[in-house]
Formats: sequence, structure tokens, C-alpha cells
Amino acid sequence: MVGSGRAKWPMSGLVTIPVKLYAAAEDARTPLHEVHTRGSRIRHRRVCEREQREVPQEEIRRGWEAPDGRVVVLDAGDLEHLPLPSKRTAEVLGFVDDGNVDPLLYDRPYWAGPHGPAAQRPYALLVEALARHGTIAVCKVAIRTRERLAILRPRHGILVLHTLRWPEEIRDPGDLTSSAPVTDRELQLAEVLMDALAGVDIGGLRDEYAAALEQLIVAKVSGRELEAGPEPEPAVDLMAALERSIRDARRE
Repeated sequence: MVGSGRAKWPMSGLVTIPVKLYAAAEDARTPLHEVHTRGSRIRHRRVCEREQREVPQEEIRRGWEAPDGRVVVLDAGDLEHLPLPSKRTAEVLGFVDDGNVDPLLYDRPYWAGPHGPAAQRPYALLVEALARHGTIAVCKVAIRTRERLAILRPRHGILVLHTLRWPEEIRDPGDLTSSAPVTDRELQLAEVLMDALAGVDIGGLRDEYAAALEQLIVAKVSGRELEAGPEPEPAVDLMAALERSIRDARRE
């Protein structure tokens, strides 16, 4: 369980729905650790700058350093009493179409389940209302020590809470646009290629890097060399590359 709270959403007045949040995603990659070239693990230790000694976890707090060097130490009790309306709540601010949320803002998904018998009916009502209305709910939620923007959407009878980044957290890309000219013929070929490759079963895709990494580890353990895969050819001639891709796509 990641956290719990009371989800509020306005419909015929203010309705409060107790919910629990559970992480909806996990890292499936092969874990790699920092090691010495001789194979021993590298450990990072928490050392107090003033006392020059390693500090146990129970003595560690969060803090803010003022411009004059003074440090304000905050413990769990201080953070628990933050005057924050969204603390332990997912406060719905309104409803929007899914397409109105920039995908660049999406951060982390959670399953949001009903918490307690009293939450069952209003929870089910919100799930059904969102599904029937075809919109998502924009809300604020406090998770750990941060207030986050989030959206609520229905999925197979369950609410998914997806945290969002604040708009000011998105960096300005600067001038990354390409000034290279594109011909009408190139655009036509690109559109033909898109039509030929229309439809992707995302559920059937796998992390090929993770699989290759596992092969490398097995080879290392067995003391043999892993054969390197072929290097991709650079697409120097864009037209030829597009035409070749179209032929390959049509043969599949």
C-alpha cells in the first residue's frame, strides 16, 4: 500500500469517498548494482558533515537551508500537521476530456480502491459516472511529502489515479526543430509507411534490452563470449529507406 486518503468529487454536493492507493506499476528490469572492478559491492553511506560519522536512519530528517546557512529541521510530526487541504484526500477540481491532458505531464499510476464498506456505493457510482460521461477527473492529492496534480479515470470497474507533473516542472525544449526541407514525395511515402504499419499490439511488446542484458549475464556466468548483434545501417538516403521499409512492412 502506498497511502490512503479520502477522495472528494462534486456531484449533487460534496461526496467523500475513502480510498486506498496501490502502486500500479513496477520496474521489471534486471537489477544492476554499483560494484568495484574486482566484483565487490559499492555502498553509499550517510555521513554527517559536522560530526564526520555515519548516521543511522532513525537520526535522519528532512530539512531546508536558509540563505544565511541556518537549517530548518522537519520531522514526520511536522509534515503530518501541514495545513494542506489535499492531505489524505484526492480533491476533485473538475472534469475534462482525456485529450485535454498533455501526455508530457503523466508521471506515475496507482490503483485506487474503495476503503471500507461505506465507500463501496459512492466509489462504484464515480467509476460508472466517469465511464458513462467519457471524461476524467482532475484532482490534487498529497502523497508522501508532496502535493501532486492527478487524474482519476475508470478502468475495468476500478479507479486509476495517475499523478501528473506540475506544468512548471516541464522544461522548455528550446529550439529543437529541424530546418531540413521535406519534399511532398517524402511525405507521401511516409504516410504510405504509416498506413502499412497501422495497428500495434502494445500488450505483446517486450523489453528487448532487458532480454539482451540477461543473455549477457548468463554468458558471463558461464565464461563464454556473447556474440554482438548486427549494427543498424544509418538511413543516409531517406527516400530509399522509406521505400525499403514499405516493402518490408508489406511482406509481413
